[in-house]
Amino acid sequence: MSRWGLTIPLTGVPLARHQKIVAELEDLGYTDAWSAETNGTDAFTPLALASQWAPGLRLGPAIVPVYTRGPGLLAQQAATLAGLAPGRFVLGIGTSSPAIVQRWNGIPFTEPYQRVRDTLRFLRRALAGEKVTDEALNVKGFRLDNAPETPPKIALAALRPGMLRLAAREADAAITNWLSPTDVGQVRSEVGGEKELLARIFVCPTSNAEEARALGRWMIAAYLTVPAYAAFHEWLGRGDRLAAMNKAWSEGDRKEALAAVPDDVVDELIVHGSPEACRERIQEYVEAGLDTPILAVLPAERVDMLEAVRALAP
Repeated sequence: MSRWGLTIPLTGVPLARHQKIVAELEDLGYTDAWSAETNGTDAFTPLALASQWAPGLRLGPAIVPVYTRGPGLLAQQAATLAGLAPGRFVLGIGTSSPAIVQRWNGIPFTEPYQRVRDTLRFLRRALAGEKVTDEALNVKGFRLDNAPETPPKIALAALRPGMLRLAAREADAAITNWLSPTDVGQVRSEVGGEKELLARIFVCPTSNAEEARALGRWMIAAYLTVPAYAAFHEWLGRGDRLAAMNKAWSEGDRKEALAAVPDDVVDELIVHGSPEACRERIQEYVEAGLDTPILAVLPAERVDMLEAVRALAP
């Protein structure tokens, strides 16, 4: 069996209520718990708790932006998690987006490829215990006091060929999202067969297709109008089918943008249906070459999130 990951915290469930379900994950067949960081819970706190609640799970953030923490602080937090979960922590880093970095944190979103590359190289050295001076990042003489005995692996968030190839060359794994099973081969061809490929997969375990599609349209309009994701789906071949949505969104017509998202695009990118149907769909990703699906369970009417996690277990 492939790895089988879950996104924590679960939507709508306070972090303080996660101990019981996280402690069950290993027995349910999950191998991984991955956090995220947008405008809710930070990426590291849920993993610190999970490291104690479930001592066998592999843990990682998917992803931590490279802009919103200084390089030294990012290394400190990674070293702390690596100490709490020796050999089980993977550091997922990426550019994030202009909205998160610039609009919400007031940090210029400039030269994303170079920033990710330079931060990745800095973290390799810092987490190995070296004293690091890095002119590109304006870091002078940084050394960790608590460098982990086993430096964590580093996974790089990547969408298009340039970043995917950087992940293949210099990271231990690549993390992607917003793709269908039929897209996996195209992404895998850029990463190569040696590196682990992870993807966050949005799962709405309801047989009410219209409810799932309504939620999916809203998420697709919010995410895939971001320039990096728009370019990603242009590369994947969905540009024409998403053109009307992008046009309406750029003109400020949110209602029309939602209406312009085709049902077949939602069905490709959002896994929905009964838990059994969802598991089968996720398995299609694995058979196409995905090493680690990371389920992000979406809320739906009459769906209990904790029971959904149990029902979606492999």
